[in-house]
Amino acid sequence: MKKMDADVLIIGAGPAGSVAARMLKKLGRQVVILEKEQFPRFSIGESLLPHCMEFLDEADLLGPVAAEGFQLKTGAAFSHAGKLTEFDFSQKSTAGWATTYQVPRARFDQILAEASEDCGVPIHYRHSIVAADFNTPGQTRLTSVDANGVHRDWTASMVMDASGFGRVLPRLLDLETPSSLPPRLALFTHIEDRIAVDGYDRSKILIAIHPKFHEVWYWLIPFSNGRSSLGVVMPMDFLEVRTGNPLDILRELVMEEPRLAELLTESCFDTPANRIGGYSANVKRLYGDGFVLLGNAGEFLDPVFSSGVTIALKSASLAVPLVDRQLCGLPVDWQASYEQILRRGIEVFRAYVEAWYDGRFQRLIFEERQLASIKAMICSILAGFAWDEANPMTQRCGKKIEAITGAYPLL
Repeated sequence: MKKMDADVLIIGAGPAGSVAARMLKKLGRQVVILEKEQFPRFSIGESLLPHCMEFLDEADLLGPVAAEGFQLKTGAAFSHAGKLTEFDFSQKSTAGWATTYQVPRARFDQILAEASEDCGVPIHYRHSIVAADFNTPGQTRLTSVDANGVHRDWTASMVMDASGFGRVLPRLLDLETPSSLPPRLALFTHIEDRIAVDGYDRSKILIAIHPKFHEVWYWLIPFSNGRSSLGVVMPMDFLEVRTGNPLDILRELVMEEPRLAELLTESCFDTPANRIGGYSANVKRLYGDGFVLLGNAGEFLDPVFSSGVTIALKSASLAVPLVDRQLCGLPVDWQASYEQILRRGIEVFRAYVEAWYDGRFQRLIFEERQLASIKAMICSILAGFAWDEANPMTQRCGKKIEAITGAYPLL
């Protein structure tokens, strides 16, 4: 058997891949990353959650991230039909980080990838994975094709798939299953926001709900450079009665929401809008002989609570010590130590995503009679601490939300 290229091959240099690579290098493992794109490259998922900071710290990445001067994020604001409610992460019930950042992902992901390279992890950009072979015990093989059409085989003891929406191994190994969430469509862009409204807090993401259609919601994520990420999420068929190019439609929809119309009246919509539909995804399992799926490569729910990067970094933090243990020849219970733990938090987020779209969680968010203790528990989930079993709002979430909102009026 020829010498292997690495102990671990990682597919994807995004947050999950770069953080996993850094953690593995700290453990003395040889790692190679294969990335389909050339960085920097555009990505959404630009509002981090405070729980992310723990994993960035674990990978010694807080310094490079803090040095960039990203927009500090201290909480979340919600708007609907003239109502505005805010959640400050410093008032959450769970101990831990209470601040994070709002980041243009092209630059954020590049910082993490460069930090991985700085610690000795080679990243091969513009390498698409076209085949995977896990039939030889103790040795996995990936086949890539580069930008020049050249094929190459790579071997390692373990593969970590951090390919995000590319979902490389789920596609190659027939692991994909339908999501339980209805398909939805997102339109989004970056704008020069020119916000000059008194009292506006750039340190909070704004989630706004359409005044007539509660399943249609918007995000406004301010950056530190005077620009913002702006998007709208809606049912797949919502645009059938709208005409025009995507940017014009996005601007038209944005101006139908009173708070956004007030904030963005002078904004410059200077970048074409992108669209993505049917993005929710699931898999049969998150691991197998010789591989483990990280973050969005395994499951993606919905952008409403900005959970994507948090789940990705949590998965890297859980998987790395298990990979290291397996490489040492020690037994690993991937089901109990990885899949069950990761899915526990995913299911918490899923319960709140479902409650958001059926209106229950929206009613809870805007309820004026809400107890401070309940708001603190909700704040913890909005901050990403979905794995906090001491928080009653992470236990039997659906029934808990139902019990609390039962007496609240509909929006």
